Amino acid sequence: MTKAPERRWSIRARVLTGMLLLVGLALVAAGTASFAVQRLELSERLDESLSRSVKEFKVLTETGVDPQTTKSFTHAEDLLYIAMQRTLPSPKQGMLALVGDKVRWTAPDIVGTRLEDDPEFTAWAFQVQDSNRIRIGTVKTEVTTYRAVVVPVSLPADHERGSFVLAYDYSAEAVANDRNFMIYIAVGASVMLVAALAAWLIVGRMLEPIRKLQTTAQQISETDVSQRIEVSGNDEFADLTVTVNEMLDRLDGALSSQRQLLDDVGHELRTPVTIINGHLELMDPHDPQDVQQSRDIAMDELNRMSVLINDLVTLAKSNRTDFLQTEPVQVGKLLDDILDKARGLGQRQWRIDYRAEATVRLDPMRLTQAMLQLCANAVKFSEDESRIALGNEILRDANGETTLRWWVADAGAGIHSDDLDRIFERFGRGQNSARSSGSGLGLAIVQAIAETHGGRVWVSSEPDQGSTFYIDLPLATGSKEA
Repeated sequence: MTKAPERRWSIRARVLTGMLLLVGLALVAAGTASFAVQRLELSERLDESLSRSVKEFKVLTETGVDPQTTKSFTHAEDLLYIAMQRTLPSPKQGMLALVGDKVRWTAPDIVGTRLEDDPEFTAWAFQVQDSNRIRIGTVKTEVTTYRAVVVPVSLPADHERGSFVLAYDYSAEAVANDRNFMIYIAVGASVMLVAALAAWLIVGRMLEPIRKLQTTAQQISETDVSQRIEVSGNDEFADLTVTVNEMLDRLDGALSSQRQLLDDVGHELRTPVTIINGHLELMDPHDPQDVQQSRDIAMDELNRMSVLINDLVTLAKSNRTDFLQTEPVQVGKLLDDILDKARGLGQRQWRIDYRAEATVRLDPMRLTQAMLQLCANAVKFSEDESRIALGNEILRDANGETTLRWWVADAGAGIHSDDLDRIFERFGRGQNSARSSGSGLGLAIVQAIAETHGGRVWVSSEPDQGSTFYIDLPLATGSKEA
């Protein structure tokens, strides 16, 4: 008992761990992909900006004029000066103008990225200048990492070479990108926390039917299975609860049937056993007449016990799922077969009042058993040559539901109103019955057969006016009328 809560929490923890693992993996995968894409976009954006600046510088070189001479530029130093005046660096961008082996011009003081203060970068710029071609590359120094372009300047009238240098502080740009990623991590952690709390509550609610099932199972003893689990919701757990309740209903019915069987056997078999035992004890073995008489009494009681045991076994089987073996049956033909079998029960005026021509799914053997039992009762409580009528028909009510009704009507002694309910009980007998006739279980068997078909059995009767027993079986959608 004490380990059950531990198992329950273990299930809850495992489900929660699995959900968090899935959510975490999804967030990590999405974050990593987003981070990689943003880094790639950052590099592409910086290269695009540098390329655009190179194009603008080429246009200035080819079409620009020197403000002082109003003619084309003849000195690289003047061209670089005008280019730097017309270039507005971004907050994390710097620029230089190299002439010869010196830094001739630098960015205005308002520009935060000071390329001239990083000797490793200026050394790289002078080195690239010697190649006399445009060069875009990444430069790592002790200060930071740059994404830079060096544009060499060579004018026909100027023998001194120069270069226009633009560079982005790649590390500073990446920090802004990383800041967005950190925000993503914080939001992801918050989402996981909320998901964990929601999952904890949801899983707890999902496991509620399991806890109720466990509590109910603990309350069930070997003799008391009356506890049921409350059905709530409309999901798989509700279906499980319904299934467990149905199982408990079957178990309760089986136990009740078992108790009833033991009570019935103890109650009804005690009398014939006592009668047989008494006659055998008093029998004079030297008196052939007394031996014969005792034998006849014992055989009669044993035969009655055999009938009683068979009926009790039938009732005990009625709670089993395989009690019925249903199949499509032509109910009109089945009624004719029942009438043919009933004629051997007694000299009566047997007839059929009405015959339904339809194909219905039912157990023909069990229904024949129930109808013949009603016919046997009709013979038992009616006079020779009196009328006994059988019939079946399909009825439809106002709601469109259909019922297959069977009946056996006699013109016998009838039943007193006080006995109408009692006659369907086990060993229940009316005022017109005698103990020696039958086991007292016939109508109980008829009722069990009707109920296992989902129907019911009832009677309409008045003393000295005869009785009509009805078996009403609900029809499923799909029953076919001929």
